[in-house]
Amino acid sequence: MFLPSVIAANNVVKSVTPSMEIEGIDFDVTTLPQKSTMYANDGKTVIADFYAQNREVVPLKQISTPMQQAVVAREDRRFFEHSGVDVQGVMRAFVQTYVNQGDQQGGSSLTQQYVKNVLATKARENGDPIGEYHATEDTIARKMREMLISMQMEQKYTKQEILQGYLNIAQFGSNSLYGVQAAAERYFNTTADKLTPVQAATIAMVTKNPSKYDPSIPENQPEAEKQRNMTLKQMKEQGFITQEQYEDAVKQPIAETLHVQDVSRGCMAANYDAGFFCDYVVHKIENSPEFGKTKEERQRLLQEGGLKIVTTLDIDANQLMMQTANETIPANDPSGMEIVMASVKPGTGEVLGFGMNRTYDATERAATDPTRASMNYAVDQVDGGGRGFPIGSSWKPINLIAWMQQGRSINENLINPTNFQTSLFSCNGYTGGTDNWHVTNALTNGTVSPESPFLGLVRSHNTTMASMGSKIGLCAVADAAKAVGYHNAIMGQEDVYSDVSMHPALLIGGTTSVSPLTMASVYATYAADGVACSPIALKQVETADGDKLKVPSANCHQAVDKDIIQTLAYAMNQGVERPDGAGQFGKLANGRKSFLKTGTNEDTYVTTGGFTPHEIATFVLIGDVQDPNNNRIANIAINGQYHSYWDGGTIAAPAYAKFTNSYLDKKNIQVDSNYGQPAAKYMGSSGPAPANNQNGQNNQNNQQQR
Repeated sequence: MFLPSVIAANNVVKSVTPSMEIEGIDFDVTTLPQKSTMYANDGKTVIADFYAQNREVVPLKQISTPMQQAVVAREDRRFFEHSGVDVQGVMRAFVQTYVNQGDQQGGSSLTQQYVKNVLATKARENGDPIGEYHATEDTIARKMREMLISMQMEQKYTKQEILQGYLNIAQFGSNSLYGVQAAAERYFNTTADKLTPVQAATIAMVTKNPSKYDPSIPENQPEAEKQRNMTLKQMKEQGFITQEQYEDAVKQPIAETLHVQDVSRGCMAANYDAGFFCDYVVHKIENSPEFGKTKEERQRLLQEGGLKIVTTLDIDANQLMMQTANETIPANDPSGMEIVMASVKPGTGEVLGFGMNRTYDATERAATDPTRASMNYAVDQVDGGGRGFPIGSSWKPINLIAWMQQGRSINENLINPTNFQTSLFSCNGYTGGTDNWHVTNALTNGTVSPESPFLGLVRSHNTTMASMGSKIGLCAVADAAKAVGYHNAIMGQEDVYSDVSMHPALLIGGTTSVSPLTMASVYATYAADGVACSPIALKQVETADGDKLKVPSANCHQAVDKDIIQTLAYAMNQGVERPDGAGQFGKLANGRKSFLKTGTNEDTYVTTGGFTPHEIATFVLIGDVQDPNNNRIANIAINGQYHSYWDGGTIAAPAYAKFTNSYLDKKNIQVDSNYGQPAAKYMGSSGPAPANNQNGQNNQNNQQQR
């Protein structure tokens, strides 16, 4: 009743009412919250979607004509005639609602509805619940505000732009379903440009009452079909479809027209068994300043920024690791043991995937179901993992690198006692003391003396490692570890020089607190001629408008001399090939040259790290990652096989070989048989030690780290 006077008093309106600029609202459709999609390393294979509102903004030219017609017929038949406010509709609604005391009528134009949605959306984004309430409250004041802004909208934007905005912002279903593109995918497994009149009428009617009319909910379908047919009738009356099209359309049961797709979101719904990898990527985005100043800003960008996130995930690697993990130790195995695997692409830092004998589950169900977990023990604490693990002898290749970095031959014979004063290992970062460190070997329960560093690595003898450390100092070993990419998993104590690490027992992997991913990255350095890279999970992140965001760098660099790495690789290969080698149970099939090192941390964890040159590096850890002290990996059956003593060779190395063989076969990769050529300057004059009849089997000892 008072609307005409408002419109007439245009100059007064301009001076006393909020303009779009004063509102501080951007009505550009591209600023709407949009879902982000995470892809595998091919940039095409979808891993997961993330959204606060499931929306993918599309231009009007990518929305079918029937869809445009359906929403105009249903919501605002005079849309192309009015100037933002449908006076006739408003009067009809006023009379019906307030004069006749009938059902509440809206009378809002499409422009008004678009304005309301934008105001509510922006208030929600800004964390302003009061603003969101005022944007949707049922008052004349709210309606007036909408009308005034709508009239200004019509002066600034074309009808096509407003229609485009409405079709992208409106809610077209329950479960946070917004925009016609998401609705087309949800209900019909198609895209907005392919929507037929029947499909368009189905979607158009939902927005009136998204929870009541959502056709994917079976109990809604009778009413949804009624509403769809009503929309089809309106389309016929306005000349958008013929009488024949109308009659054919209303005969179709709505249930038979649907092809409902799952709309689960986030890492819980990750495809290709990639839930743990997905969770790692989310933590990387939340922790990286490249994506916002605060964690909250980064989370909002992920949920609303419409990002295209291309990750480093290799679908084949991830699926084969998950398969290997569950075949090695079934999730419901009575032993309760867990297997954790991680793989990295050498020379790139790219994380290829993870393997765990658990189902990723971030719900409360994981608390009572031991086959489910949300914590990824393959990664650092800051990335959603644990505090890391002692890895035993899988550490020992670092000792050999440190030894050669001091200019020493790996064939130098050493006298190797079982007792060492800790002061022998002192250096600028470790003072040692007057206490005694007792160390023995698994096979002999004592020592092998004399022995060279080369044979010490091949046979995995602890006393030889201790003797090496006493001659070059613990800091030389710590420096080598940092060079190849080692760091602790514990937040605030990442540096290897922290108190948790610096003790001579570091030489046999007894004081490490490292994640399997970090160790896979270390072994990737061995596989890339000494090029070390920080692990990365993101290859490219692109915004909804096509801008590429900066992603964390792998910082690849030559960290260790190539001759040292080639000599180390030779020694690691001999640990597989020689009959006295500790790694013989991880030998690859089909004559492939093998490089690996097993590890055993007493009876808590068993490990194996290995690589194929320039292709893939993998680390395997097995044990009870949550309660290792009360559930020891000894005198138990795992997957139906009993051992009084489990070590890296009996279970971790075979798991490594099984996965690596499968991966190389899948990718048709041939291993570089020339890798591992020792440098004469590190071999000395004596050359490699001859093989003997020792078989490398372990016996339990409380100081063994084989």
